[in-house]
Amino acid sequence: MDAFTHGLASYSITRALFPRASWGTVTAAILAGSAANIDSISAAVSPSAFLNWHRTATHSVVGTLVLIVVFAIGVALATRRKAKPESFRKILLAVLAACVLHVAMDVTQNESVQLLWPFRAQRYSANWVAHFDLWILVILLAGALLPQLLALVTEEIGAKSKAPRGRIGALIALLAVFGYIGARSVLHGNTVAMMEARTYRGELPRRVAAFAESDSPFHWRGLVETERAFYDLDLSVAPGSSFNPDAAVVSYKPESSAPLDAARTTVSVRRFLEVAKFPKASVEKISTGYRVQLRDLAEQREGRSGPHVIAIVESDANAKVLSDELAWDKQM
Repeated sequence: MDAFTHGLASYSITRALFPRASWGTVTAAILAGSAANIDSISAAVSPSAFLNWHRTATHSVVGTLVLIVVFAIGVALATRRKAKPESFRKILLAVLAACVLHVAMDVTQNESVQLLWPFRAQRYSANWVAHFDLWILVILLAGALLPQLLALVTEEIGAKSKAPRGRIGALIALLAVFGYIGARSVLHGNTVAMMEARTYRGELPRRVAAFAESDSPFHWRGLVETERAFYDLDLSVAPGSSFNPDAAVVSYKPESSAPLDAARTTVSVRRFLEVAKFPKASVEKISTGYRVQLRDLAEQREGRSGPHVIAIVESDANAKVLSDELAWDKQM
């Protein structure tokens, strides 16, 4: 998710679990709970670096443990000379809660996370929530701000509360977010089942996926793969809505060919296929031979702005590979 949402989520879980934590501990938890997104700077290096590091190391179990230890020790050392320093246990648990919540929220998204890096290349994503979800942001923002506003009103009329400010609001916001994501998981299952039960121009689906859109929990984007084609669907599961498979945007797969077979053997394509959810190849005749490009159809309408990687392979007229690379997709 976006950094602002992660920051609010980290603040909320720290306030909910440790309402009397110092602002130093709260600040550390917010920074630690957002730190995993530092892997986005890999986009400034190269497409290959982005594919290797984005949502891998810092979003893995190993990387999360490293972040927890680094931030907890850093805060403990920075505050050890204070008159009443925070206990290391409280700092460690606050940072732990924020970092684990970050990864848990990212796993519910459309973008995949390599949880078991560096031991396994497999990626995980539930596809319940878009990269940016306005409803989650509003819930967390309300949970953070409303208690502060109510406290100001209470102090204005002369009443003072000794209870830690913000805990109830943070708890309610977190429970509301968890309930919202749970509801989206049910809608996701219904959407997938609806697509699996249909045929597409006479073909049965081989693979089906539903990806969350950011505007409404009832709005989903569907992708269906059959033997000959990919079907891109704009879906609504709101009460009274209908589903027409014939309204899908169809992308036909290229015929099997020597240039395509040669491209599959390259390092760039193999690395791309480890990450892509719905890879779609295109084969183009050029002056020197052939150009094969692979794109991930799952990214084409993902609500995440930013770079998207494609694989490009060029071969001669006899399908001998001349070059292969990972590049930025200039069409997106």
